[in-house]
Amino acid sequence: LTFTHPTFDIDIRRCNNLCEFCFVLQTAPRMRRTLYIKDDDYRYSFLQGHFVTLTNLSEADWARIENQHLSPLYISVHATDTALRRRVLRNPDAPDVIEQLRWLAERGIQMHTQLVITPELNDGVHLDRSITDLATLGPAVRSVSVVPVGITKHHKYGRRPNTRAEAARVFDQVSGWQERLVRELGVRFAYLTDEWYLILDKAIPPAREYDGLELQENGLGMTRRFLDEWLAMRRQVHKLRHPPRVTLVTGTLFGKKLAETASEFAQLAGLTADVVPVTNERLGGTITVAGLLMGQDVVDQLQGRDLGDLLVLPRIMFDHPDTIALDDITPDQIAAALQR
Repeated sequence: LTFTHPTFDIDIRRCNNLCEFCFVLQTAPRMRRTLYIKDDDYRYSFLQGHFVTLTNLSEADWARIENQHLSPLYISVHATDTALRRRVLRNPDAPDVIEQLRWLAERGIQMHTQLVITPELNDGVHLDRSITDLATLGPAVRSVSVVPVGITKHHKYGRRPNTRAEAARVFDQVSGWQERLVRELGVRFAYLTDEWYLILDKAIPPAREYDGLELQENGLGMTRRFLDEWLAMRRQVHKLRHPPRVTLVTGTLFGKKLAETASEFAQLAGLTADVVPVTNERLGGTITVAGLLMGQDVVDQLQGRDLGDLLVLPRIMFDHPDTIALDDITPDQIAAALQR
């Protein structure tokens, strides 16, 4: 059974924080209404893996989590120091998250956590403390995803993305923790999401280094899954009798990696495959992932190019029940505009 509202009420629980890096607060103007809803619903954390802050729960909510054993939960921590976390969330009433996580651990609830690293806010020694504190709650806390902050051109609070040098420091810092924690806990526990590897042009870890976690929807191991699927499929690729010319679209972050794979594919199939990384003009060039690409940006940047016979778009661009991009444009509209 699939329900229109999986939680059986009309509305989703709203967020009571005002994080400066909140993506909803950085959304471009004049987009569809639902993109401006700040959700923070523990029910969707259990049902669909949404990351929540646990700052808006009532006593009845905590009782329900315990009684129904809602496990695992996915929790945005960002910082374990209470004073710093209140500053990060811009919520002076945010409770002590370690106490909350300990309460859940005592009741057998497993948790996946994340730290969105914002330079000069919760990095450096604060990152060390957060990993240290969360590691004391293993194995109930199963993982810490370390995620780079995303800043759009509509950001209003003076924050910025990590520089390449800052990204390299975070990479080395978390890699050091992994070496230590795999000896102490048997797993790496703290994991860098794919963006860090792609930004720094580092080798993508083998699947075993993700310790069996299924956190691809949070950007953890998605590139490894792509590469492993390609390795499994490449032996099925044969020379085509009438090879087409193919153009593949992606975000600027994944452009180089996709181009490497497309080159292998093209050689095996005997066709021509061009990769076009599209810049996100609507949200700004700092937003580089394929899932946030706009249909109009694809049209504008491919207009007038020789696209060959076939244009391939990232499916995740249209990850909406109506198969529309963030700016409400459909694949058919893109096809019509580009005559492909």
